[in-house]
Amino acid sequence: MKILFLAPQPFYQERGTPIAVRLAVEVLAKRKADKVDLLTYHEGQDIQIPGVSLHRIRVGAMARFLGLRNVGPGISCKKLLCDIIFLFTALSLVRQSRHHNAPYHLVHAVEESVFIAWLIKRIWGIPYLYDMDSSLALQLAEKWWWVKPIAPLLSWLEKLAVRESLAVVPVCDALALIADRHGSRHTRVLSDISLLELPGSEGVQQGTPSRNGLGSGPSESEKSRAHIDIRAEMRVPYPSKVLLYIGNLERYQGIDLLIESFASIAKSFPDAHLAIIGGSAAHVALYQAKAKSLLVSSQVHLLGPRPISELNSYLTNVSILVSPRVLGNNTPMKVYSYLHSGVPILATRLPTHTQVLTDQVAQLAEPRPEEFGKAMAELLASPELCAKLGTQARALAESRYTFAQFEKTLSSIYDTVRQAVEQPAARRAAA
Repeated sequence: MKILFLAPQPFYQERGTPIAVRLAVEVLAKRKADKVDLLTYHEGQDIQIPGVSLHRIRVGAMARFLGLRNVGPGISCKKLLCDIIFLFTALSLVRQSRHHNAPYHLVHAVEESVFIAWLIKRIWGIPYLYDMDSSLALQLAEKWWWVKPIAPLLSWLEKLAVRESLAVVPVCDALALIADRHGSRHTRVLSDISLLELPGSEGVQQGTPSRNGLGSGPSESEKSRAHIDIRAEMRVPYPSKVLLYIGNLERYQGIDLLIESFASIAKSFPDAHLAIIGGSAAHVALYQAKAKSLLVSSQVHLLGPRPISELNSYLTNVSILVSPRVLGNNTPMKVYSYLHSGVPILATRLPTHTQVLTDQVAQLAEPRPEEFGKAMAELLASPELCAKLGTQARALAESRYTFAQFEKTLSSIYDTVRQAVEQPAARRAAA
């Protein structure tokens, strides 16, 4: 089966959706009966994935004229412009494949590219699978206030895309409910996974394609960074207690909530420090200024981006891991690595987290500085609670959120999809 895999993101980058895309195409490429053409944005690291042909949109001089550089996560005007170019590139690939008598049998559409897949189906009759990483209607309404009046129209378009799909593959239960409500023919959740490999972790070490779950094994430079001392990076004494956030610093991630909550308890815990990894230079400067305005700049450390090869060391050498997300209903990919680390987790009590996290594996708090700060203080003051939550969290990760489970689920989905694609073709041949 020849697959056109539409991934409207920079590729490859070490962040949520591009990581999930890479994992998915690596699994599909291992299925000898399937051939994958992957279409992505113009930006990102060039990587070789055996069995996968990588195509990129071409922006040329438009990149400078229209500012199509450094396309970040989430909906933006810059991303929408890239999507227009992406549309015409996708249509061109389909036309070329048919001209060379090697047509696509299926389109695998990630996020907003589902509307391109819908158009391809309308023109050429090629079925598509909807890889649903978020509710596009909800995401747009949360991003731009002026979109809210047309939210019903956006929901109807999302419903149309779902109903016309051969199958919907959401990343979490909340999105599965939306897909089913929209009339999905076949819905199957494909959860993200932990990207850690820890000594003695049975589920993740067996069957992962690499040390970080993404490609070839660790380089010598990665091995030399295997035990990073985050306290030394922050220039704070050992054994200071470190709360760690990893991820982008977009508004929906709740970094304002995180810093405000920490500021509310910082004086009571002078040996506690908040480390924030990730974000653009502009976001780092913005939140450094916020920490300064709240008089906690000496205890809040914005360290900027770090490579995934160092994830293991950072996550497993801190006191508490935090996920303060305030918007959206999909579960952040980092949560699965958080669980697997065995370090206690503090997260907002919102569907984005509670569809995976429970009170048995994480400290959950309302997304308000007073409540979130109180939960933070409770963890800092209770080593026994931290140990209990960490042990139960790691057990959950190793039982459910491994690469082996991801591969098994995606292969099962494609076995079902293949039958749905081949049956009409067989009926036409028989006629």
